[in-house]
Amino acid sequence: MKNILVTGGAGFIGSAFVRHMVNTYPEYNIITFDKLTYAGNMDNLLPVKSASNHHFVKGDIADREAVRGAFEEYSVDTVVNFAAESHVDRSILDPNAFIMTDVVGVYALLEEARLIGVERFLQVSTDEVYGDIEGDHFSLESDHFLPNSPYAASKAGGELMVRSYHITYGMNTVVTRGSNTYGPYQYPEKLIPFFITEALDDRPLPVYGDGKQMRDWLHVNDHARGIDMVLHKGEAGEAYNIAGEDLRHNIDVVHKMLELLNKPESLIKYVRDREGHDRRYAMNAEKARQLGWERQHTFDTGLQETINWYLENEWWWRKIKSGDFLEYYKRQYADRIATASED
Repeated sequence: MKNILVTGGAGFIGSAFVRHMVNTYPEYNIITFDKLTYAGNMDNLLPVKSASNHHFVKGDIADREAVRGAFEEYSVDTVVNFAAESHVDRSILDPNAFIMTDVVGVYALLEEARLIGVERFLQVSTDEVYGDIEGDHFSLESDHFLPNSPYAASKAGGELMVRSYHITYGMNTVVTRGSNTYGPYQYPEKLIPFFITEALDDRPLPVYGDGKQMRDWLHVNDHARGIDMVLHKGEAGEAYNIAGEDLRHNIDVVHKMLELLNKPESLIKYVRDREGHDRRYAMNAEKARQLGWERQHTFDTGLQETINWYLENEWWWRKIKSGDFLEYYKRQYADRIATASED
């Protein structure tokens, strides 16, 4: 393992992984390969801009010629695939983009990796492939997939393609399934950065349904370290849950954010729920812990650190929210907020 292609490395979790790998392993060459769609942001890579062991290539994983060119130019021997359309709300508005990247793109990337003979291929997936988890169960890697959104289904499809290449062609593949991730550099369409930045401007916070949906929260740096651990120590053909095992109701997260920001709870507006909204995600991370991984952030300390980052880096998110984000906001929230309630 020497020359690692990180696809989707300019996105939120991908860039955290790139920054971690560049700084932790100076002997590795890290090649970020990213299409730079709306969520891919070169500003996320500024901390490693001058690093001699980091390189950037603009490209689409579904473009096999571009992928092949990157493989050959940098003698790639390892692939870590973050490239994905990743927001459930957007998958409901436009499922096609998710199938093209999360399934077709994964196939194209796998095929080129197989032909060139990479040493290891790591697919980054999500807890959403398990679907809505009832009772007090925590999903195990052996549980069945029951995806309930186009996004979750596309990620499950990509995973199954990875599995097929391991079984059929003997490729050395591993999969990580991460829980709800938060932290610096997260595109402000996701709950925590969206609500932090909206609250800072005293704008209404649209909480879906009753706000009692439960999510398992994981700091992005812990997620990056978990992927690193699986990359180096995971068993070929296996999947590993990377989970914070810190479950919170969405509305409780919102209350905590408002408290830390010293903003009024009157900003909360209950809006029509998301279509097919899963109530509870929860994963068991024992298998990853057996490799030696442990999370370093509690949710309370991680949330405060995250709020501080958005307060200190207004330059980063202001320009995002003044661009194409506004059109998405109108499509997703305008009608909901117009008919919102406060309780």
